[in-house]
Amino acid sequence: MLIGEVSARSGISVRMLRHYDKVGLVSPTGRTHGGYRQYADADVRRLFQVEGLRSLGLSLQQVAHVLDDLAFDPGPMVERMIERTRARLAQEEELLRGLLQVRAGEPAAWTDVLRTIALVRGLRAGDPSARQRLVLGLTGALDDDVAPLTEAALAEPDPNVSGALHWALARTGDTAVPALAEALGSPDAARRRQAVVALEKIGSPRALGTLAEATGHADAFVRGRAALARGARGDADAVPALVALVVEGREDVDAADALGVLAARHGCTGDVVREVAGALAHAPVEARRRLTAALAEVPGREADDVLVTLVEDPDRGVALTARALLRTRPGRGTAR
Repeated sequence: MLIGEVSARSGISVRMLRHYDKVGLVSPTGRTHGGYRQYADADVRRLFQVEGLRSLGLSLQQVAHVLDDLAFDPGPMVERMIERTRARLAQEEELLRGLLQVRAGEPAAWTDVLRTIALVRGLRAGDPSARQRLVLGLTGALDDDVAPLTEAALAEPDPNVSGALHWALARTGDTAVPALAEALGSPDAARRRQAVVALEKIGSPRALGTLAEATGHADAFVRGRAALARGARGDADAVPALVALVVEGREDVDAADALGVLAARHGCTGDVVREVAGALAHAPVEARRRLTAALAEVPGREADDVLVTLVEDPDRGVALTARALLRTRPGRGTAR
């Protein structure tokens, strides 16, 4: 085939074919009587091998090395190509996130775009102290900056910077709540946890209500904090989940406090005592000690009666805790 026919069939420009010939990568094996390049079938096969390797990102020099060395081990080169591709994708994703944040600010002029870009770049500074100073130095209304501030809060690893970002988000009211609610469904566990903490720090009824709705979440951390949010709102349905947290020893102090609030302020004493008593019947020793201590802030005769039975508990830790709690109960100077 002549060069024009090869170009037409392969989609490779005549100029590129001539360049391949010049550098010795794919040279036609023959010439016509008129001096035109004439490609044999083997030349065309090599040409497609070159194009296939180039599509993977190899340079012409690397392609030549691969094709000329039949003993060449492709493994290390493929690994390097994977690393470069991942780095390039990460850069593209970072650019996309930045563009989305700029768009979310609904810029009306290029000055708005440049201001948002400056904020995004500052929030990605390598020095945590610089990021914290930037956030603490933000003044005025921050509604136009919610998108970059929220994204920064979800990705921030430094606790001091996180605190500053949560404070900034709280100043915007509930504007960040929808994005934080969406982040609760992220496949990234760290991102989900940051969303939980941010909602708690905002602390508005809408923010806590959003967190409270995550009671069936697959992530135990999110599920547990959702139970605490429901307890803070006075939801009696949260009692079983809160008692389960005490049994598991996860968020158990906060869960015990929430149970006390539900009992003392929201008329849930009966629900709390019944759930705790049921858990005491089959929980392991360490969990039974935590459950006994959880009755400290639960008022009323029902809680007293459970504590009285626990004074005779075979576990010394449970018995001593019950006895000590009874001594502090209103109207009870000593344990029975």
